[in-house]
Amino acid sequence: MDYTMEQYQASAQAVRERLAGFTPSVAMVLGSGLGYLGDEVEHPVAIDYRDIPHFKASTAPGHKGRLVFGMLEGQRVAVMQGRMHHYEGYSYEEVSYAVRVLRLLGCKTLVVTNAAGCVNTAWKAGDLMLITDQIKMFSQSPLRGENLPEFGVRFPDASHLYTVRLQELAREIAREQGIPLREGVYFYCYGPQYETPAEIRAARLLGGDAVGMSTAPEVIVAGHCGMEVLGLTLLSNMAAGILDQPLSEQEVLDAAAAAREKFSGLVRACLRKM
Repeated sequence: MDYTMEQYQASAQAVRERLAGFTPSVAMVLGSGLGYLGDEVEHPVAIDYRDIPHFKASTAPGHKGRLVFGMLEGQRVAVMQGRMHHYEGYSYEEVSYAVRVLRLLGCKTLVVTNAAGCVNTAWKAGDLMLITDQIKMFSQSPLRGENLPEFGVRFPDASHLYTVRLQELAREIAREQGIPLREGVYFYCYGPQYETPAEIRAARLLGGDAVGMSTAPEVIVAGHCGMEVLGLTLLSNMAAGILDQPLSEQEVLDAAAAAREKFSGLVRACLRKM
């Protein structure tokens, strides 16, 4: 469906009425098993997605499905504890709807996280990766349909969807904290089935370092409406065919739990220095 500007504004107004004058500046989208950062927000105001007009429900395991507003490391944040995915039956416009609403609420920066399969065979599960670019060429764009000029131009540039300044900030903080930080390209596949070994080999040949079922649509929309973007990936497992073992969602959640301290420390320090 094509959402109208009136629908985006209605969603933003419904949220605004709950915030008592609070204006967020940094939006955060937290991926599978990573939503605990939303529980660390100070003076939180939590709003379930189902209570916001035109929002969709988040049904993926490990996703609470709510927005949490408040303070985190001195930043006024809006934290999405759970995101919508195309594999849940949603269109790409529905998947990325919240990003535009958060932009209307005042967010100028998007911090996006995910748990993804590791495609790069020189790396290992449990590593963190700074996203420097993405590949999403085999499915529709979330910008398909009528363009809303209030958000951006009809044909937006995608040369730097992930903001160079924020990438350098993440590198600096990782060095300070002694965290090995990989850098690479996020390859989007829409799932819900995990990729085949042949698809992983193709992703590697095309330049992908990590593969996952989220992130790319939201980042396209964030870039379209002028937001700066920082993307961080937890490489939760080796992608299909690299190891002789099946993939499972429990493996992803377990990896997120194991990486909690270093991942949280990196994200919180990036917020502190933005």
